[in-house]
Amino acid sequence: MAYTNFIAAIDLGTSHMVGMVGTKDATGALSIIAYEVENTSTGIRRGYVYNVKDAASNIKRLILKLENKLDGAKISKVYVGIGGQSIRSLDHVVSRVLGAEGVVTEEIIDDLYKECKAFRPDMQAVLDVVAPSYSVDGKPEPNPVGVLCNRIEARYKLIVGRPALRLNVVNSVEQVAKVDIAGIQIAPLALGEVLLSENDKDLGCALVNFGAGVTSVTIYKGGKLANLSVVPLGSNLITKDITTLRVVESEAERLKVTYGCAKADREHDMEIPLSTSDGKVRKLSLSELNTVIEARMDEILQNVYARLESSGLLPDLGAGIVIAGGGAALKGLPAIMSERLKMEVRYATVRKGLVIGGDTLIASNPEFATAIGLLAQGAQNCAYYLPPKPEPKPEPKPEPKVEPAQPATEPEGKKPQVKEKRKGKSLWGKIGEKLGSFTEGVQQELFIDDDLENKKK
Repeated sequence: MAYTNFIAAIDLGTSHMVGMVGTKDATGALSIIAYEVENTSTGIRRGYVYNVKDAASNIKRLILKLENKLDGAKISKVYVGIGGQSIRSLDHVVSRVLGAEGVVTEEIIDDLYKECKAFRPDMQAVLDVVAPSYSVDGKPEPNPVGVLCNRIEARYKLIVGRPALRLNVVNSVEQVAKVDIAGIQIAPLALGEVLLSENDKDLGCALVNFGAGVTSVTIYKGGKLANLSVVPLGSNLITKDITTLRVVESEAERLKVTYGCAKADREHDMEIPLSTSDGKVRKLSLSELNTVIEARMDEILQNVYARLESSGLLPDLGAGIVIAGGGAALKGLPAIMSERLKMEVRYATVRKGLVIGGDTLIASNPEFATAIGLLAQGAQNCAYYLPPKPEPKPEPKPEPKVEPAQPATEPEGKKPQVKEKRKGKSLWGKIGEKLGSFTEGVQQELFIDDDLENKKK
């Protein structure tokens, strides 16, 4: 039986895009129906769709792969997660003077939000508006409706980016791939919703996502988003650096994942066998490999540290640093960051109970974390809707024909019609008919005999 109600999401990553389909129960827990991965070596750079046609082709292939697992169901719309090096948070304050006897109402809160939405930063597009924090007469107030005050202030966090960021996603998904967009979500925020607990956000926490093209830094404090920034450097640069050791890119990626470490250990060295196309045996020094990795990773981390320190919240992050993404799998990374930042650094995991059923292995894979976050934020049914067939209308019963009434008297010049006798005859009628025929025959014979006698005479 085909699925008729599900949520579909696509995470547009630099090295690959992940498609996922799932359902959500009343508690918000997810059941994963299908997931697929499509390579995006062309079309997306540093989280930004730069080739609309190539990206659309990848999206179409990804959706076809997902639909092959849906028992005949079709995907009509998708939620899309976007990132990119131009994304950042921006503070925007909207205030209203109410007077000496003013009262905050729902209408005032709505007006503040509308005024915020109308704001247009220079050379940037507003991609999302995060729930604000309020203060009345200079004092924080989480629920201002109904409070008497002279002045209310709403402090919003706007997520902004280059205008083409959203436009290119819409063009590739809707215009070229011909799939409707149910919603565009900010990928780092969707990731934070499924990896961080409410306690993490309240105490203060920084989520650092090491992607292939970019590294995002999302900071929470007091239960709300405090800062979002993106470092335009990712783990793909490490792979490209390894190719300088005379290996192809696919082999460089394998060496990074299998043997790579964030810090070179020159005391315990070893030889690594390389895969070569000509069949010749060649080896690479492990310390030489990790020296290349360490240099690039140190550059990325220095940028991350600068973003954390510029937020001014680094000493107040009681829940420490959480690292995620494929680049975070590099050996020794948590220890190096913890030593530099003087605080706990741990790997991210999807919150317990968010993904149910037999999908715990999917939830534990960092490659799928952002796609799970997009599903968790989705609400619309993304299944293709087939209108129900109209029920056949019952055919109207023919009305009985009414014979015209016969006139009581026949018109002049016409003989009255005699009703036909019944074709069937009774037994006595048949006997009488035969006797009449017999009598008539005898009389005819008698008449013939009399004629003959007369002639003879």
